[in-house]
Amino acid sequence: MAERSEATRRAAGLDLDDRVAAELRDRLALLAERTVTAITAEVPSYSGTLTGQMRDKIENAVRIALGTFLQLVERSYGADPSTPLVPAVEAAYALGSGEARSGRSVDALLAAYRVGARVSWREMSTIAVRGQLPAATVAEFAELMFAYIDELSAASVAGHADELASTRLIRRRNLERLTQQLITGADEEVLLRSAERADWPPPQTLTAVLLPRSNLRPALKLLPAQTLESADDLPGRGPDDETAGLLVPDAHGDRRRQLARLLRGRRAVLGPARPWTQVAHSWQRTTRALALGLRPDDVGAPLDTEAHLAELLLSHDPEGLADLRAQVLAPLAALPPTTADRLTETLRSWLLHHGRRDDVAADLFVHPQTVRYRMGQLRELYGDRLTDPATVLDLTLALAFPRRSSVKELPPQD
Repeated sequence: MAERSEATRRAAGLDLDDRVAAELRDRLALLAERTVTAITAEVPSYSGTLTGQMRDKIENAVRIALGTFLQLVERSYGADPSTPLVPAVEAAYALGSGEARSGRSVDALLAAYRVGARVSWREMSTIAVRGQLPAATVAEFAELMFAYIDELSAASVAGHADELASTRLIRRRNLERLTQQLITGADEEVLLRSAERADWPPPQTLTAVLLPRSNLRPALKLLPAQTLESADDLPGRGPDDETAGLLVPDAHGDRRRQLARLLRGRRAVLGPARPWTQVAHSWQRTTRALALGLRPDDVGAPLDTEAHLAELLLSHDPEGLADLRAQVLAPLAALPPTTADRLTETLRSWLLHHGRRDDVAADLFVHPQTVRYRMGQLRELYGDRLTDPATVLDLTLALAFPRRSSVKELPPQD
């Protein structure tokens, strides 16, 4: 036998007059109509929504619930006193699930129950009093009715909560799938279908952001609700990588500067804003910046990859850059490593400062005469090549940035 509920335990001791029960049954349809009318008038979430077929459906549900209640008090349930309550509880659970799918809150649902309980009791108590039931019976009748409605409302709350939990889980999985497709560059048709499935309205642009996982949750609280976060199995990350990824909507123009301010001190790396279906390019640039060794400071502004385009471009082919560097530095290959490094540093500064000796000296923290001496050595080693535009171009490209790549330079070939 099923476990007896609070409502059925109370009903077991209630002696309801047959005449009163019959009158209550006759007025169920009117009572259901008045209950729904009161709910639409007093609960804003239901105002204007319970019309036509939907109103008929809700009135029928109220009528069935009240009919089940009368079955309880009339003891017409046979051997198992919980039997009439089971379908009512199941219907209440389904009602809660449906309300969650409709977007109404659990507060609105409970408010509807409160209004319904008040209207139902007002009508039923009028009939009970008119039927000259003893005061004690009327009091028991009231307790039973509110216990019954409590059980139904609890079932509806459970249905509402379970539906939200299920919906959130499904949507989270769909968002994770969409994020992975975005950063791996899936076809636009695939992305559109996935965005629709995830109930994610596409923005105009997306910007990739990489930051330590420890800063992910605090950053998300500051960013738009449309922001996507990376899952643990996204490409380009090893199992021990503590980097997390975000795709931030419409962070271009003034909003990009605002994004940089919000992420200040969070050690973030910002990719470029790209049309949302092409954010894979933004993701690739941020990961390449980290692979190159570019890092933001712990307390300052994020590292903006837009400010490092030349370095990122030159690092796109690290082996080719290493070969070019070895080729243009071949005249220094026979020197002791310390001397070669010192002359390389001087030559780089000389190129970047267009030969302005004082600026080179300030850059290297040496005396201008030291710059003169070193450049004399370099001219002996390179000869006329230091005035050849093609050689100057190769030297500038090869020495434009300090070495960050792990690619080893090859020795010059004979």
